[in-house]
Amino acid sequence: MADDQQLWGYAEVAAHLGISVGAARSRKSRGALPAPDDESIPDRPRWKPATLRNWKPLGQGYRSDLRTNPPADGTSAD
Repeated sequence: MADDQQLWGYAEVAAHLGISVGAARSRKSRGALPAPDDESIPDRPRWKPATLRNWKPLGQGYRSDLRTNPPADGTSAD
């Protein structure tokens, strides 16, 4: 099947994002995934690979609250 015809379920979406299937389901229910390309089967949404490759999650980036090294200027990290 050509890539533009292939559809991903939760397992493939989770593998692509590096998360568990349960986390993928949770993100979908919270609206934190792009809209599925196919919802013809109830409870089995599917996405085109390009939909997820071109999608940028909101808030993804550097987590300053997880810093383990103290700042170089000697100030408090709090």
